[in-house]
Amino acid sequence: MANSKDPIGAAILDFSKNKTGDNITVHSDLCDDDILPTAYLFRTYNEMPEVEQKALDLCQGEVLEVGAGTGCHAKYLMQNNFKTFSIDTSNGSVDYMKSQNIPCQNISFLEYHNAHFDTVLILMNGLGIAGKLKNISAFLAHAKSLLNENGIILADSSDIRYLYDDNDGGKWVEFQMEYKQHKSDWFPWVYIDFETLKNEAKKVGLKATKLFENENFHYLTKLEII
Repeated sequence: MANSKDPIGAAILDFSKNKTGDNITVHSDLCDDDILPTAYLFRTYNEMPEVEQKALDLCQGEVLEVGAGTGCHAKYLMQNNFKTFSIDTSNGSVDYMKSQNIPCQNISFLEYHNAHFDTVLILMNGLGIAGKLKNISAFLAHAKSLLNENGIILADSSDIRYLYDDNDGGKWVEFQMEYKQHKSDWFPWVYIDFETLKNEAKKVGLKATKLFENENFHYLTKLEII
């Protein structure tokens, strides 16, 4: 059940019951409020942006999805005979995934241990989960610790250096999510350019390869153990 600080979970549970609902409002310290349509969280493969489709097409073996939301990526993979496990810190998200028979757990990424996967999938600007640039190396090292031999990490971010004159390769933005009476705490979300990511990955024994980048500088990367 979603609590008062779980707007994403509350929106997911409402929409799953009624197939309609209010949009999620995204507040930030960077720009004006934005709107996240709740229906978008339930997108199918054909409704996903190209960066997500390419990531799903490249998944191999057993897959861990980090920050899974509704589990829409895991659902597609399961339909294509992949074994998956999903984690999220949203109570409502996990309740919904359980109702859809998607294997999952309510736990933060850095607290998740003692399992290994062939693919660690971190989408929706998923590298932002690290919070700030200074945390990226530890974040990547933890992802590496969850890999089987020859495993890969598929993750995405956006290069937003063009917005700043003094950007050092990564910029965190403070966000707050709001849905009806549910409002999250403010939280940092980092955006990191690929060259900086590649250098940070190398520090922890990972090789980063850029697989795709769209016109908005949103890119997909594959990370492999060196």
